[in-house]
Amino acid sequence: MGWFTAPEYWLGRLVLERGVAAVYVIAFVAAARQFRALLGERGMLPIPHYLARQTFWQAPSLFHFHYSDRFFATISWFGAALSAAIVAGAADLVPLWAAMPMWLVLWVLYLSIVNVGQTWYSFGWESLLLETGFLAIFLGNEHVGPPVLAMWLARLLLFRLEFGAGLIKLRGDLCWRNLTCLYYHHETQPMPGPLSWFFHHLPKPLHRLEVAVNHFAQLVVPFGLFAPQPVASVAGAIVVVTQLWLVISGNFAWLNWLTILLGCSVIDDSSWATVLPLPKHPVWHGPPLWFAALVIAFTVFSLFLSYWPIRNMLSRQQRMNMSFNPFHLINTYGAFGSIGRIRRELVIEGTDEPEVTEQTGWKEYEFKGKPGDVRRLPPQWAPYHLRLDWLMWFAAISPLYAERWLGPLLVRLLENDPATLRLLRHNPFPDSPPRYLRVQFYEYRYTTWRELLRDRAWWHRTPIGEYVGPVTLGRAKTSPASGD
Repeated sequence: MGWFTAPEYWLGRLVLERGVAAVYVIAFVAAARQFRALLGERGMLPIPHYLARQTFWQAPSLFHFHYSDRFFATISWFGAALSAAIVAGAADLVPLWAAMPMWLVLWVLYLSIVNVGQTWYSFGWESLLLETGFLAIFLGNEHVGPPVLAMWLARLLLFRLEFGAGLIKLRGDLCWRNLTCLYYHHETQPMPGPLSWFFHHLPKPLHRLEVAVNHFAQLVVPFGLFAPQPVASVAGAIVVVTQLWLVISGNFAWLNWLTILLGCSVIDDSSWATVLPLPKHPVWHGPPLWFAALVIAFTVFSLFLSYWPIRNMLSRQQRMNMSFNPFHLINTYGAFGSIGRIRRELVIEGTDEPEVTEQTGWKEYEFKGKPGDVRRLPPQWAPYHLRLDWLMWFAAISPLYAERWLGPLLVRLLENDPATLRLLRHNPFPDSPPRYLRVQFYEYRYTTWRELLRDRAWWHRTPIGEYVGPVTLGRAKTSPASGD
């Protein structure tokens, strides 16, 4: 079975496997640190309430068999520890038949979290991690050469990821077609990073060039992934470079990093050797028959499931970030089919005064990642994912995004709930909870160079009006969306 192994992708497989395991570490740690306030028994969207409305086959998860906050924490920290062990090389130290279940366990654990995560886990990078993580089961370890079929499935995944994203843009907002979307995107993206202000102020001709390069990278380059080497390696390298550009221009959790890892898997060892000194890869014998059979069966299964995302890509009603099965296998991807022109932000304020008057002094809650204090440079958080911060951006777009969790959030802030306060950067009421809360609506825009130098502020904000409130704890608890 000489055709089965592709030894020239030894480093590409190694980077993909170790990288996916590293992303698993981040995802499990983020789940462990944030779940109590978001999904716990006293969380904003409690998992037990959700499970009561779902069957196992609607949302496959270990939590159907048992749920407690302690059990969720155990699964999250065990997943983080196991994935960290794989990053350190544990899967290469054990026989192949033991390495594959290690990857399978990670996938089952994270699938169990995603399928009860509700709104907090409704992002495309969750499905991408699950799909890539399931593929990793069939990549083998150091005891066998890289299976050529599994490596090609990684290319197919990268093609769907990039080409689907390109089509969404081409079919979506007119600004993608007239090359002007980056006039707005760096300012209105969900969670800007520390360099986003500077990207926004690049000359407009350069913004137009960026969009044109993006179209080339997502609509033309993906076909090069299937070309002979070294063309495929060049295509993979272009994907890596363009994704690194996105990494430094914003915070998109691990979406860009998984794309980079898939791009690296396309680059063969001879291409790597032009920039890196590579050790000799191990000498492999033929793969076990049972492993070859599993990889072939998985390939056939993946090609069968590919019908739905391919049909979606060809459709004029193409949908972004959609799973066609509850196991999040062979999904469709895409982002920013439309671009906002104005940035709106929600600012939560509280007061401990007994009555609200026109003279009431309000104190702001500060979030870890999303814009708030106009003098604070947006921080870099990705690949770590701040789920509440991201949903606050969606809530500012439409109240429909927040109707199930904003009321519970206000209740918990009015109670100074410790788990909820850990999601925030600053609590202005550390000793006792506020008596009233309100949510203010603001329009944010980046300052100019002159305003930055004069005011030492990265943002300028203008009040739009009141989004919620003022509310007391009693009133917030009786709200239909309070969750209590």
